[in-house]
Amino acid sequence: MKGLLYLLVLILLAAIIWIDFPQDKKIGQKEIKTHLGLDLQGGSHLLFEADISKLSPQDREEALNSAKDIIERRVNFFGVSEPTVQTITAGKTYRISVDLPGITNTDEAIQLIGQTAQLEFVEEATGDAQLATAPALLRLTKRTGLTGKDVKKAGVSFDNQTGEPQVGLSFSSEGTKKFAAITSRNVGKQVGIFIDNFPISAPVVEQPIIGGDAVIRGKFTIDEAKKLAIAINSGALPVPIKLIEQRNIGPTLGAIEVKKSVYAGIVGLIMVMLFMILYYKKLGLVACIALIIYGLLSLAIFKSIPIVLTLPGVAGFILSIGMAVDANILIFERIKEELRKGRDFDIALRLGFGRAIDAIKDANITTLLVAFILFNPLNWNFLPQSGLVRGFALTLAIGVLMSLFTGIFITRRLIRLVYK
Repeated sequence: MKGLLYLLVLILLAAIIWIDFPQDKKIGQKEIKTHLGLDLQGGSHLLFEADISKLSPQDREEALNSAKDIIERRVNFFGVSEPTVQTITAGKTYRISVDLPGITNTDEAIQLIGQTAQLEFVEEATGDAQLATAPALLRLTKRTGLTGKDVKKAGVSFDNQTGEPQVGLSFSSEGTKKFAAITSRNVGKQVGIFIDNFPISAPVVEQPIIGGDAVIRGKFTIDEAKKLAIAINSGALPVPIKLIEQRNIGPTLGAIEVKKSVYAGIVGLIMVMLFMILYYKKLGLVACIALIIYGLLSLAIFKSIPIVLTLPGVAGFILSIGMAVDANILIFERIKEELRKGRDFDIALRLGFGRAIDAIKDANITTLLVAFILFNPLNWNFLPQSGLVRGFALTLAIGVLMSLFTGIFITRRLIRLVYK
């Protein structure tokens, strides 16, 4: 059993080293790399103003928060790692701030974010004498009640005959019923598909469609079809927004801060390791090896999830290193206490670990609760919602969990190997 456990630890270490050091690694389609935040690698800052003039005062805050959530989904679909999207209200101005790490060419992102993307199906108006002789497209004025809210999923596909990109729609159960009713009463007629009140296509219904699927064709390029699918999937913006500020943030300041943080971390770690070796001798050497494994494991987790590292995030990780050292000291002191009582080393190791781990778990659970509050996953208004604070909380929590793991599973085995 012990041999199997050691084998599993070796396999884990090999996987960690494979993730941490080589560049341009992939697991499936997922690229494994370190993601840096806006403050460390630069990027773009966009500021949008929401037009809420047509909304009642009590609905404005809700509409702004809804727009923020939709923009966040769109940017995530666009492939930006850890964007920061925040609402800003001051007096009668309602704004949304968007930070895009690593993005300097923002034209496509601005177009995608600012598009209202209100999808609507429209049928021909009947009984209107003025429209009776108008072109077919102009007769498409009657709203059907089928909108983007009834779409379960949108995706890019290709026309079987022409090979042109198109956007395939899959409706919800309610949307399927609506679409079946619309196509049933419009056989031989056109049904218009509009985006933001602009006609994209107006196909003639050949037969009732009851399967819950539809296709939007509009001479799209692949990029245009992809953007439209993203906009539909993320939902329509409840209010129109206008770009009022755009800034590119260079990485120069970030690079300086990263260097300082790395130097501080390395110097602090070396000093701690020297102290541990001088004071605890062999046990100190074990602690140093455990710390190195802890650091590599944490970095592997950051790259695999991935976690976007910001300056506060780096601070949270450095703080968790201190807690990992504290855990090792507590374990060693408990073992030394048992040895002073004249116990055999194996018994002292077992009792010392048992007593130390209980105290370590209690302390770390308290820290994890604080990290949970700072991360604020439920978005309570009376708690912090800043992306930087959340980055600190997340790296701290992961560091604490990895500290528990290395303390319980790694340090104990290393001590047994050294004192065999």
